[in-house]
Amino acid sequence: MPRSAPSVRRLLGAVALALAAAAAPAAQAQELPPGVAAPDVATPGSELTVYLVTMGPGDAVWEKFGHNAIWVHDAAANTDLAYNWGVFDFDAADFLPRFLKGSMRYWLAVYPTAPMVDAYARTNRSVWVQELAMTPAQRRELRDFVEWNAREENRYYTYNYFLDNCSTRVRDALDRVLGGRLRAATDTVATGTSFRWHTRRLTQDGLAMYTGMDLVLGQPGDRPISAWEEMFLPMKLRDRVQALTVPAPGGGTRPLVLREEQVFTATRAPEPEAPANLVAGFLAVGVAIGGAFVALARLAARGRRLAGAAFAVGGTAWSLIAGLCGLIMVLTWAATDHTFMYRNENLLQLSPLSLLLVALVPAARRRGGGAAWRVGAAVALLAALGFLLQALPAFGQTNGETIALALPAHLGLAAGLWLLARRTRPVA
Repeated sequence: MPRSAPSVRRLLGAVALALAAAAAPAAQAQELPPGVAAPDVATPGSELTVYLVTMGPGDAVWEKFGHNAIWVHDAAANTDLAYNWGVFDFDAADFLPRFLKGSMRYWLAVYPTAPMVDAYARTNRSVWVQELAMTPAQRRELRDFVEWNAREENRYYTYNYFLDNCSTRVRDALDRVLGGRLRAATDTVATGTSFRWHTRRLTQDGLAMYTGMDLVLGQPGDRPISAWEEMFLPMKLRDRVQALTVPAPGGGTRPLVLREEQVFTATRAPEPEAPANLVAGFLAVGVAIGGAFVALARLAARGRRLAGAAFAVGGTAWSLIAGLCGLIMVLTWAATDHTFMYRNENLLQLSPLSLLLVALVPAARRRGGGAAWRVGAAVALLAALGFLLQALPAFGQTNGETIALALPAHLGLAAGLWLLARRTRPVA
């Protein structure tokens, strides 16, 4: 649960203390970190202080990956504004068509910092604040850029889950004023991870969400990503900024982050370090489904009407789910801009061909089902082919859970249909 109201007040007090430290007079210059000059009010940009604000994961699916914003404190104007690129509107008339098409509209919104931070704290999301060691000129350039970006004609952009999101927009804005130093330090650094790896890691606390997102993500989600690309995650951007060094005024280098403070600590579990391996669990479910199909078909072939009805209902439901999943994957690949859902090997496991079985499985119970058995065998062979192709380099999609679930279920359904097809007399 989120902290109580007194704790939130303490949170806002901590933010105020950070501001007071950033705006300290030149007389306190000796208390600043080594290499950091006291503010010079005559230098444009010296009245500004820039912070990276990072919020941890939340409960909703779009909150699982965290969030961030750029906070600019203007001592001259006495303003604290947070620039947030993660805004969208569920109620917009074109939200659903854009979502389905893969061209969602997000925009940059500007909020007073303290209420924004308080809002995240009240939803039990951790908040970190990092003060950035930028020159006055860089601070002014960043402030001017985000204000330009916040104009009505400039604030909208087409959202991409991994390549152009709220965190990459913050990353790019910082890199812009740092002269490309952030990208230069991270673009060739291998992480040993992929977009799918992180998606699985951050959604594994909800099985339905985990399964659905893993199912629709195609081969592009499995390519190795660099540290630069990994900063599509706000927490990774926070970590990379913490490790970055920039030129110091007197020569040499200094850390980009002058000071960091966690101003609110959520009571939720921390982010998982790695995705769990759920293949065994999915395999157990797949074997149970396939085994149930075989057992029910044996009983139905011996004249057990209730078993035949259960086989028909179960086989129809499984085929409908598998076929609809396959149809969605085909349409996503062929008719949308969801590029990370293209070339999806799960189509071999969950094929639209299964939709034929929605009509054929009930008929097999009554008439022996030769056609149903052939279609069921074709569906199972496609799934087996998808499993065997994993040995080839061109088929490197990480989809072990889907194979473990779908292949034994398809084999069991095909075997059950074969048992019904070979019986000597149909069940009345």
